Amino acid sequence: MTPEVLVRDHTVYSCVMGSRAFGLATEESDTDRRGVFVAPAPLYWRFEKPPAHVEGPAPEQFSWELERFCALALRTNPNVLECLHSPLVERLDDTGRELLSLRDAFLSRHAHETFVRYAAGQRRKLEADVRLHGAPRWKHAMHLLRLLASCRDLLRTGTLDIDVGADRESLLAVKRGEVPWPEVERRMTRLADEADRAAERSPLPPEPDHARVEDFLIRTRRASALQPDTDDQLVQRLVPGGRVGEGRG
Repeated sequence: MTPEVLVRDHTVYSCVMGSRAFGLATEESDTDRRGVFVAPAPLYWRFEKPPAHVEGPAPEQFSWELERFCALALRTNPNVLECLHSPLVERLDDTGRELLSLRDAFLSRHAHETFVRYAAGQRRKLEADVRLHGAPRWKHAMHLLRLLASCRDLLRTGTLDIDVGADRESLLAVKRGEVPWPEVERRMTRLADEADRAAERSPLPPEPDHARVEDFLIRTRRASALQPDTDDQLVQRLVPGGRVGEGRG
């Protein structure tokens, strides 16, 4: 079972991300796709485990195995959390629907640390570009402003909304290089300060709901193991000679 087959046959949720999901798309924008697949439980019975993520098979496509996706989301990884909130869903089955129903279980005040830390790292890269080349990568500067605003609003409201709404034109002006870098820096500093203040009285819980997410993962694994074509038949296809229990040569 190749990584491509895992994505093709076992994806439970996929969506469009990037500028199209953020409300920042232009005629030149790519279509970035992200997804979650559930590797059949018998694949974990071997020494060689299924991949935790798969790039492709299409360009600009990236998928996580369910367990890896949940682990990252519980650590409030910005890219993963935003994937759960895309308005552009392309593929969804019952397991994917339950995953989406858990969106609030992944959210916690830890988002302040992870979002702001990630933003600080991206800002240092932009500042290095300015020192070396006289200007930042304006597209990256735009997305950093978007991320900081998203973090601030998440901490204020307890809800993650990835569409930039009325900020679209001001952000696209940054992407086009129409806003001087010192002004972009001032906006970044202001948004980071606002996020810090919002964190002090955020309605988000202090910790994500690990138990609720783990219960979902265990039930999904158990259901996969009980599928009629995911026990001996699957292992027979994976093991040379077609006999369960026979090791790789």
